[in-house]
Amino acid sequence: MKKRFSFSLCIFWIGLALATCTPGKACAQNSMKSIRKSVVRIQVVTQQPDYSLPWTPGRTATGWGSGFIIAGNRILTNAHVSSNSRFITIEKEGDGRRYEARVRFIAHDCDLALLEVIDKTFFKGTRPLAMGAVPELNSEVIVVGYPIGGDRISVTRGVVSRIDYQVYSHSGIDSHLAIQIDAAINPGNSGGPVLQDDKVVGVAFQGYSGLVAQNVGYMIPVPVIRRFLKDVEDGHYDRYVDLGIQFFPLINPAQRRALGLGPGDYGVMVSDVMEAGGAHGVLEVGDVLLKIDGKSIFSDGYVAMDGSRLLLNEVVERKFRGDRVEMEIMRCGQLKKVQIELTMPWPYLMLANRHDERPRYVLFAGLVFQPLSRALFSTLSNTGIELRYFFSRFVEKEIYRDHPELIIISRIIPDPANIHLKGFANAIVDKVNGKPVRTLEDLYRELKRSSEFYVIELVGNNRPIVLTAKAAAEASLRMTRKYGIRQQAYLEGGIVPAQWKGCNQ
Repeated sequence: MKKRFSFSLCIFWIGLALATCTPGKACAQNSMKSIRKSVVRIQVVTQQPDYSLPWTPGRTATGWGSGFIIAGNRILTNAHVSSNSRFITIEKEGDGRRYEARVRFIAHDCDLALLEVIDKTFFKGTRPLAMGAVPELNSEVIVVGYPIGGDRISVTRGVVSRIDYQVYSHSGIDSHLAIQIDAAINPGNSGGPVLQDDKVVGVAFQGYSGLVAQNVGYMIPVPVIRRFLKDVEDGHYDRYVDLGIQFFPLINPAQRRALGLGPGDYGVMVSDVMEAGGAHGVLEVGDVLLKIDGKSIFSDGYVAMDGSRLLLNEVVERKFRGDRVEMEIMRCGQLKKVQIELTMPWPYLMLANRHDERPRYVLFAGLVFQPLSRALFSTLSNTGIELRYFFSRFVEKEIYRDHPELIIISRIIPDPANIHLKGFANAIVDKVNGKPVRTLEDLYRELKRSSEFYVIELVGNNRPIVLTAKAAAEASLRMTRKYGIRQQAYLEGGIVPAQWKGCNQ
């Protein structure tokens, strides 16, 4: 009887154990526990530049984000989590200490960054997360990170609802492949991993506010992550490349016949070729693009790739600076094959949000000269039609050919030397003493030349600014004494390649 009771009791406890902790469930729990050890919380002290007062260091602030450990004892996160950083600390679950870290590589155009931890003992007890693939539509993913509302790790689930191109809000101008999910992505989630089958399929990075859409978030997919990691293998990040063209679909039957195309779903027409792009001198307006690297181009500009239809740009985006792409085109009814060496069309950067750089300026007689940028434009008040036109059409109208940098008078600091010049605020500089001003360096060079008078000509304004050397020198001393401005110019950095700068002798 005792044996029967013991045997029955044993069966009871085994059944209970199987009911409450199946092998699959236990495995999943252990797996999540391991994953949680690889997801980190990032605290960043930032210093934001002030483009309205470019000689100041800017204000400091503190922010939070997430990240995760990948191979090589590196931490992957978003660029917007770590940009403009002055001090970074990292925490891992179950460890109350904060470890100092620093940015190793940062890619503002695709919102990714790699951090390294100073104290390598941080990685004890952790494991790197492996990369997966692009998830299928309607498949489930989990988002792990440290969103607002608590100090503990958070896990949410969602479904992949769209795979398409999106503008990455960090730069505000670059578009890349992005995956939409219906899991909540809140401030603090940024930089955390999105997982499927215990592998990383994306990095959480942006979402809509509740006023725009409910439960709509986006992750950076694996192809973008892998490209970033490949790009930095040589110790430097070179940014994305682009063809530097615009095209439009060919779905109108009459237009297709006029171009010599038959019916069908193929081909797009080139509508613009940038002089600053790699396709300049190879493609022409009116060319019909038929194939790219052997992949047929559908009439909406998409190609078959990775089991899906993706914008033809995706073929280019997986390449690097100096790589070539082969295209089959139709020009004036004739088939041709051409090769394009890929570059970064730099003029786009004027329209982008830029980070980790100090505002450039020249101060002369109380006039503050700065190259126009998106950050500067947002600080200006009462911008006239002319300035708005030059800013918005900088790329489209190829204004950069004559003005690689648009140098404007962004501010006039009150001083006896400029008492009658108030109306010149936001004006665009064209020449100084008859010499064209293409860049900030040109302006600085001409204002440093020995001369009794300085005649500053402005775009679209027949009335020049005329200043004496003596008045300018006296104003510089007053700027230091009255306003505490000790640095009269800062020229480092800039977006214009050397071959576009020219040189005023």
